[in-house]
Amino acid sequence: MDKGMLLDRLGATGDERLLLARILDRAQQAQSRNIPAYTDFLSPQQQMLARDLLSLAGIREDGFLFLGGYEGAERKVILFLPDWMDETMAESPIRCLRAAFRAEEGLSHRDFLGSLMGMGIVREKLGDILVSPDSADILVLETVEDFLLQSWDSAGRTKLKVSSIDPAHIHIPEVKCEMVRDTVSSLRLDAVSSTGFRMARGKAADLITSGRVQVNWRECTKPDKLLAEGDTVSARGFGKFQLMEVGGTTKKGRTSITVKRYI
Repeated sequence: MDKGMLLDRLGATGDERLLLARILDRAQQAQSRNIPAYTDFLSPQQQMLARDLLSLAGIREDGFLFLGGYEGAERKVILFLPDWMDETMAESPIRCLRAAFRAEEGLSHRDFLGSLMGMGIVREKLGDILVSPDSADILVLETVEDFLLQSWDSAGRTKLKVSSIDPAHIHIPEVKCEMVRDTVSSLRLDAVSSTGFRMARGKAADLITSGRVQVNWRECTKPDKLLAEGDTVSARGFGKFQLMEVGGTTKKGRTSITVKRYI
């Protein structure tokens, strides 16, 4: 099946189609040139689309790796391996920079992202940005590492001391979340989202049909979609939550649930 047919089968259009075409080009490059090839950083949603593409294209699962620079990374690249290379031989194209600053400056994720994009670094070259009280660890592609080490010295008016570090020494901030227990009439997306996003069920249904909600990083516009234990739901502007546990049924016929809401 040629590239155009593959993309048609996935229903990809616009920017998604361009992205998936580039991913397929990298996969084919690794095989035709017999050298490793890698993509830019992908969001979780883009990673799901890529998995669908690679499965449909019949590319072996041991022929590529998803890498984010550390365990639990959200943004990842795909590293395609030629036939002669296995996972133990692969070298990651990801580098880690630490930008140190005075704690009283109180810099945020937005400050660092804005500074980097202001220097002409597109989002696709940047992985996760992990902000601590007095430093930020930024995952980047190797192609921009030297430029940033030589040129990046501030975020806004705040001076930075930027250095390259071993990914093994990355500072991973504690994820803030809260566990919420509730009962719902069913495991429909709109019912569980009412609990997860703290809003009326009708408003949750409107949010879903508007196309702003994703289930496991895939857009979902159906309020009646049934969720399962472990599903992650996110909504632009409202954050995300995970359905951690589905319990028994109450005397009134409602289902008890526990959701982890990310703060």
